[in-house]
Amino acid sequence: MSSARTTENGTIENASARNAQAESAMAANAEPGNATTDDAKPGSAPTDDAKPGSAPTDDATPRKTKAGPATGEGARTEGARTGGAGAGSAAATSAENAEVREADSTGTKGAARAGSSAAHPRRRPYHHGDLRRAILAAALDVIAADGPSALSLRDLARRAGVSHAAPAHHFKDRTGLLTAIAAEGFGLLAEAIGQAADLKDAGVRYVRFAREHPAHFQVMFAPGLLRAGDLELTTARALAGSALREAVTAVPPENRGADARLAGVAAWSLAHGFATLLLGHNLDGPVGDQDPEEVFRTLASMLFRSAE
Repeated sequence: MSSARTTENGTIENASARNAQAESAMAANAEPGNATTDDAKPGSAPTDDAKPGSAPTDDATPRKTKAGPATGEGARTEGARTGGAGAGSAAATSAENAEVREADSTGTKGAARAGSSAAHPRRRPYHHGDLRRAILAAALDVIAADGPSALSLRDLARRAGVSHAAPAHHFKDRTGLLTAIAAEGFGLLAEAIGQAADLKDAGVRYVRFAREHPAHFQVMFAPGLLRAGDLELTTARALAGSALREAVTAVPPENRGADARLAGVAAWSLAHGFATLLLGHNLDGPVGDQDPEEVFRTLASMLFRSAE
């Protein structure tokens, strides 16, 4: 009996020892990072079934498992999925950040431009093509309507749509502008007289020029308004005088007199006087509805038989 008890007690003690070992193993597996006993040795029997009578480890306190590093093709596939997802997320985030930066930059630049425009209003362009021609044309309109005394560089700049200082780049001052007008006028007159068939025709062309270019005509013979030594002016004036002299010298001496110079003065006086009186509306009565050029032809024939 004592042997039996001893055996029985030994058996009981051995069972208790085994149970204690099983509980100790379960406690160790429950710590984070420890692998389960099921995975410890591939092919080995689960510890739950190792010893009959012990409680299954699955019903004990839930075990926390630590997944070991993936190996082989599975690891590469998983890495590819993870890397692709990460790259896609990073690219999307980068694109969003770029859009935000671009929007901020655009807004900042727009605000800067708006502020600059408000602080510095847009200036008108210096010129719009041929500024010199535009100023001359505007000046001729003013002179034809109100005379040379009404001329103002500031007003001409306003008419041309440029800054008030722009005309000075071409004419320096009012006198320079009037001198340029006179020089242009003498050039046009020289061209007109140079195409005359004879002295009478030269006189008719003189009157025609005065009627077609009244502003030029007013300025050309007003030396107090001009810069006398201007090269362009003196050159153009000389050309016009030369054209008139050629028309006079073409008349035989017996018909114009021995002094060609005096004959030229007489012819110029007739044409210039008639044109001046005509532009001043002093001949409205005598001329009436007649063609002024034909009236001049008749007058020249009456006074200068040699002009026939």
